[in-house]
Amino acid sequence: MREGNMNAFLKDLGSDMCKSDSYSKSKMSVTACSVKRLLDVIASLVGLLVFSPVFLVIYWLIKREDGGPVIFKQERIGYGGKPFTLYKFRSMTVRSEADGKPALCTKNDKRLTRVGSFLRSHHLDELPQLWNVLKGDMSFVGPRPERKFFIDKIMAINPDYELLYQLRPGLFSPATLYNGYTDTMEKMLERLRMDLEYLHTRSLWLDTKIIYLTVYSIISGKKF
Repeated sequence: MREGNMNAFLKDLGSDMCKSDSYSKSKMSVTACSVKRLLDVIASLVGLLVFSPVFLVIYWLIKREDGGPVIFKQERIGYGGKPFTLYKFRSMTVRSEADGKPALCTKNDKRLTRVGSFLRSHHLDELPQLWNVLKGDMSFVGPRPERKFFIDKIMAINPDYELLYQLRPGLFSPATLYNGYTDTMEKMLERLRMDLEYLHTRSLWLDTKIIYLTVYSIISGKKF
């Protein structure tokens, strides 16, 4: 591919992620966004191939425990405020929200299955989101996607949440790394503060640092 064609390709690849806006104090260049998306595609493909044996083991463990669905699907709000389907390995009982009321998963939640508790504590339940990254619903680094039910509650307190719609949601985020799972409104608001900080300071170097620290924390057994 000629250099001119390559530059045009990269510009088109990342243009949807770096549109000019009046909110960001700083933003990644179109080229940096293009590189970020290209790396997302390559890394998610490699990840799906490398972890395919793990997928099979987890599939067998979940089926063996209760025979229910292995993949959990849920609508989340993503880039541009548009909904998308997020995929995870199911970590809770099949009827965890049978009453139709959304509820946050808390530490030692009784709805967690034995296998699910292990998967969640080691963040293995998130592996199917590599498919979301490959599709373009998500990126490796960005704000964690949330359900509209909880977004409405957050925005009633801090409407700046809407600024996060400028970004693709992420598999990893500074907020998850330093604030852990959000099981209270206080932690949701703190996550929002950290996500807004990421919005204004994001860069390829920062993304690389977040990925490294998150992977290192998971491998070393750190709970977050």
